[in-house]
Amino acid sequence: MTEFRTEKDSLGEVRVPDSALWGAQTQRAVDNFPVSGQPMPPEFIASVVQVKRAAAQANASLGLLEPELRDAICDACDRLLKGEHADQFPVDRYQTGSGTSTNMNVNEVISALAREQGVEVNPNDHVNMSQSSNDVIPTAIHVSAVLAVKSRLLPALSHLRGVIYGREAELSGQVKTGRTHLMDAMPVTLGQELRTWREQVAATELRLERAMEDLAALPQGGTAVGTGVNAASEFAGQFVKFLKQNTGYPFRSLEHKFLGQSAVDAPVALSAQFRGVAVVFTKIANDLRWMNSGPIHGLAEINLPALQPGSSIMPGKVNPVIPESVAMVSAQVTGLDAAVAMAGQSGNFQLNVMLPLVGANLLDMCGLLANASNLLADKALQGFTVNTENLNAGVGRNPVLVTALNPEIGYALAADIAKEAYRSGRPVIDVAEERSGLSRKRLEELMNPLKLTRGGLT
Repeated sequence: MTEFRTEKDSLGEVRVPDSALWGAQTQRAVDNFPVSGQPMPPEFIASVVQVKRAAAQANASLGLLEPELRDAICDACDRLLKGEHADQFPVDRYQTGSGTSTNMNVNEVISALAREQGVEVNPNDHVNMSQSSNDVIPTAIHVSAVLAVKSRLLPALSHLRGVIYGREAELSGQVKTGRTHLMDAMPVTLGQELRTWREQVAATELRLERAMEDLAALPQGGTAVGTGVNAASEFAGQFVKFLKQNTGYPFRSLEHKFLGQSAVDAPVALSAQFRGVAVVFTKIANDLRWMNSGPIHGLAEINLPALQPGSSIMPGKVNPVIPESVAMVSAQVTGLDAAVAMAGQSGNFQLNVMLPLVGANLLDMCGLLANASNLLADKALQGFTVNTENLNAGVGRNPVLVTALNPEIGYALAADIAKEAYRSGRPVIDVAEERSGLSRKRLEELMNPLKLTRGGLT
């Protein structure tokens, strides 16, 4: 049987589980928001803790907080950042729009841990000194997103790009039939297809880096409405100084704090870049699925690694499970981005009132994309094999090769040759030899598939 203690806040008494480190305000939120069973992501809680640590250091540097209280708060924060007491943050992500419940949850837990060490730390007066939920939560959104992208997504994308580059170099000379509208087109190399994916991934990395530049500007110090009431004028500068020291990332103070509290434009922009990564992943996943299709009646250009039986009823069937998983991740990220965009529209006067959703969704998207990127690299791209005979045979039978003859025989005659080759099933070079007036040697020169992948005039 759970035992309870009584805690008080400005509204009165609240029963709190005796084992909980949190206090009355957290408990009210637990009782008020039994919505999803999903608390805020651990990375977000850690960023709120980083805010509290830097704020305590800043306040102490300004003579506003006694060194003993600063040390107690910092020690408690350090314990939380090491992963201790991770179960003490139960507030549902679908809570009050300012995230006040999460802010107070962190304040109360830090206060309780300090009291365990014999130091009387008040969650409002000390842990929340010079702060408001209205600047803490937007700041934590920025900090958590930046650190997650830096530590998880960018390394995963870099790894993916490296794997693609390795396969690209290996397959640079392998010719295959290009496709437009899913129909046979002029030849390309498998290396050229892979390079397209690599360039796409590299471009997403650059766009993410640019998005994080805006997120590095923090609204902390704006307090309730952006004016900085109840915070020293030097607080914001001191705060970012200590936060930079603690995290190793060059955060800076947002000049007009209103911007980061009433609007969430920078997080919305990052969300859009996550959607862009999802679009790239969908392209790669779908190309892999098509290339792997078959093995008898599909394209059968490559064989993805066989990771698991593909059917509960059809023996021997193996499906492209990794590209399918990645495509589902991309769909989910697209949906989460749409929710963030809608949340971004809820900046009413001096406060956006969907802050927890924005913070949680950004971290969900970042984690999903990082995991999908590693799966794509390690379990699909790294290990696929090439059906060389199928690719070479397909290129040789492709009547579209006649396109190379356009400069010498004209479009109309080339079209007639292609149609006859389609109709008869004969190699296009044989039909061209009969009808073009060009020698076999010249036709072989003009219609050399590998040469055609390099473009230009033959």
